[in-house]
Amino acid sequence: MAGKDPYTYQAAVVTVSDKGAAGEREDTSGVVVRDILESRGIQVARREIVPDEANVLSDLMVSLCDQGIDIIVTTGGTGVSPRDVTPEATLAVIDREIPGMAEAMRAESLKVTAHAMLSRAVCGLRGRALIINLPGSPKGARENLEVVMPAVMHALEVAAGRVSECAQPD
Repeated sequence: MAGKDPYTYQAAVVTVSDKGAAGEREDTSGVVVRDILESRGIQVARREIVPDEANVLSDLMVSLCDQGIDIIVTTGGTGVSPRDVTPEATLAVIDREIPGMAEAMRAESLKVTAHAMLSRAVCGLRGRALIINLPGSPKGARENLEVVMPAVMHALEVAAGRVSECAQPD
């Protein structure tokens, strides 16, 4: 984005919820995600609430990436309900999947609940933009985002071409 500090990352938080989009439910998970990102120095430039419609979500993610958003964090739509389409929408727009992030979230969540096995969350890159799917509950969103945050800044730096060597000195 023009004029931004080259090391300030711009985020979009997208809540995927039919009821939230209809104004029937407050977006508490999006607030949790925003707070975590901002506490880590990532500016949340956009917050959106969209219905569980794959094409709506895919179009929004493409548009956000085209606008220069560095990281998109979705919350909701990652389970096994017929309306849960966030992973499909994400897979339709990413160039490269980052399975280790989603695997880490599921592994850590399994320590809390057996229902973590039902998560279909996807993480990946569209160009240099990182996209992370989180569960829709505030607790699940917090727990899962905290798992991947230690790697998020490095992923953003590498994807943006700011880091060319990832090896750590011995």
